[in-house]
Amino acid sequence: MVLSENIVTALYIAASVLFILSLGGLSGQESAKRAVWYGIVGMAIAVIGTIFSPAVTITSGLLPLLVVGAVIGGIVAMRVEMTGMPQLVAALHSFVGLAAVFIGINSDIVPPEGLAGAEKIIHEVEIFVGVFIGAITFTGSVVAYGKLSGVLDGKPLTLPGRNLLNVGMVLISLYLGYLYMGHAGSWTLWVMTAIAFIFGLHMVLAIGGADMPVVVSMLNSYSGWAAAATGFLLGNDLLIVTGALVGASGAILSYIMCKAMNRNFISVIFGGWGTTTGPQIEVEGEMIATDVTTVSSDLKEANDIIIVPGYGMAVAQAQSAVSELTRRLRGMGKQVRFAIHPVAGRLPGHMNVLLAEAKVPYDIVLEMDEINDDFQDAEIVIILGANDIVNPAAQEDPNSPIAGMPVLEVWKAQQVIISKRGQGRGYSGIENPLFFKDNSRMLYGDAKASLDEILNQFH
Repeated sequence: MVLSENIVTALYIAASVLFILSLGGLSGQESAKRAVWYGIVGMAIAVIGTIFSPAVTITSGLLPLLVVGAVIGGIVAMRVEMTGMPQLVAALHSFVGLAAVFIGINSDIVPPEGLAGAEKIIHEVEIFVGVFIGAITFTGSVVAYGKLSGVLDGKPLTLPGRNLLNVGMVLISLYLGYLYMGHAGSWTLWVMTAIAFIFGLHMVLAIGGADMPVVVSMLNSYSGWAAAATGFLLGNDLLIVTGALVGASGAILSYIMCKAMNRNFISVIFGGWGTTTGPQIEVEGEMIATDVTTVSSDLKEANDIIIVPGYGMAVAQAQSAVSELTRRLRGMGKQVRFAIHPVAGRLPGHMNVLLAEAKVPYDIVLEMDEINDDFQDAEIVIILGANDIVNPAAQEDPNSPIAGMPVLEVWKAQQVIISKRGQGRGYSGIENPLFFKDNSRMLYGDAKASLDEILNQFH
């Protein structure tokens, strides 16, 4: 079955509208579930329209490959835990980048017939740009996956003259592009591809672990622009629109993340953040431990409670337990709210998704700007596996690697309970003076197990 051009165009328009509605709906927690369905339906329409369009020849090998890909994708999606979602997103970005590289090189090997003059030049530009962005996206995403999964060290790789090295690779790639347009041969495309692979590796290796949320959204943007370039190459309007949407939204999200971390986007891309600029302030005092019974008693006495979720909550899968604790505390007439840092977890919106999954009411989940001034009035703050986003060194130590980063000012509360597995440091690898403050108490152990024990005290 082959659909007419008019029907394919109509399907592409419908898919584009659904993608736009999906992006718009994802801006709010209440509309997010509906927005996801818009995206699912839009993608189904896009795939069907593409497979049965006149431009695609259905071969005996195409449909089995589509089925295999769909089955693998379904299995991975069902098995992945929320803690593994950042790594999965990085992996999917790498697939988009690699696809752009393969399509570009294939179009160079088997170019369309009948191209001449300006059309030929434009086609070659599309090939070169698509392969360049795709190669950077692929290797950069692979490194991001390694850092997020712990396979690679989260510390930045700061080679001497790294910025000059990056600029040099870009300039060489541009010169190779000039040669490619001058019909010097396909070798220029292959050499540029190798350089772009190295550039992507080096660029993300030079970015510290604390910047990973920005890197994920940045790679999301790169994958979108790679898809858009591929759309121009294939003459596929939907791919152009979809790639532009992903590229623009990823760029905007990267800007929002950088603003939330008081970081300059260009400095993030150049990398090297996470290294010190001078001697850091020595942390004095000791960590004081507490126990479940004491915490339970304090919660029963308090009336204004703020909970700060972090990556540790996701690892412990404690969102349902904290949701139940919230329900019981509110049932006792207490005010309970959640404070969400823009880069909490290792993916933008990570904590919001977990709390929504656990059916925590949307109206008590507040962003940093909405709740930061309220910590001074809070009687108890409970921190569940968060570290860098509540580190006062960002404000107190100008030589700290996170100096200037906006953080949740939890230390202003009357009492701070920190739920942690041990005395380890955060993802950026720096010490947190909060743990040593007089009003801080450490509740050691698995967050879910600790919350379950606290819940048992409320019977």
